[in-house]
Amino acid sequence: MRLTTKGRYAVTAMLDLAMNADTGPICLADISKRQEISLSYLEQLFARLRRAGLVDSVRGPGGGYLLAQAAEGITVAQVIEAVNESVDTTRCGGLSDCQQGDTCLTHHLWCELSEHIHDFLQDVTLAQLAGRGEIQAIASRQRGRWDDGILASTT
Repeated sequence: MRLTTKGRYAVTAMLDLAMNADTGPICLADISKRQEISLSYLEQLFARLRRAGLVDSVRGPGGGYLLAQAAEGITVAQVIEAVNESVDTTRCGGLSDCQQGDTCLTHHLWCELSEHIHDFLQDVTLAQLAGRGEIQAIASRQRGRWDDGILASTT
């Protein structure tokens, strides 16, 4: 499967954004700290997410990023595709040239698996993920750790 760090980080950052959307625009530095993802990497990802119409940016003091549509309308597959990732499980990238230019014996199996993975991720929205109890518990722990860090650094 070719889902790399880029796709995983994009989904993680978008889920963080969805879970904190009620506080207004979220700056990437906050996502970076909570999710332990490089700020410069997030900037690259969010440029792609913005071009794909999944996020909007707000400039100025209190600025940051907002979901461009409701979390119920954004699927995990859309996020992965927005950062130019794929969930292709074939060795040939779906080109059917797996074995010295020809299709290998298992090509169709891996193509079907890729389709199933895509269909699964297309059926999972950010809102569904954000509503899961275990994800809410993790987000609460991350916010607490971040809040503790702010308090510790200001005292």
